[in-house]
Amino acid sequence: MIGVLLATLAGSAWARTALRYGVTALAILLFLLALRRSGERAGRLAEQLDTMEKTRDAQRRMLEAAARRPRDRGELVDRLRDGRF
Repeated sequence: MIGVLLATLAGSAWARTALRYGVTALAILLFLLALRRSGERAGRLAEQLDTMEKTRDAQRRMLEAAARRPRDRGELVDRLRDGRF
């Protein structure tokens, strides 16, 4: 039944033209949706990269601060007396 209907519609020139425009419109729509999705993905990846850079910077600052800390109580006392702390 459906095959007969499709064969009848495909036989007419206006139906073939409408089908051609419909397929073209569908292809363009799918392309735009894929483009939007890839843009959203790129945005998420950029946000993730920014977060990772901020985290790495904070960790680097903490490691630098730990490297400058007094090694023992005596060094802490010396720093406090000299006013360098």
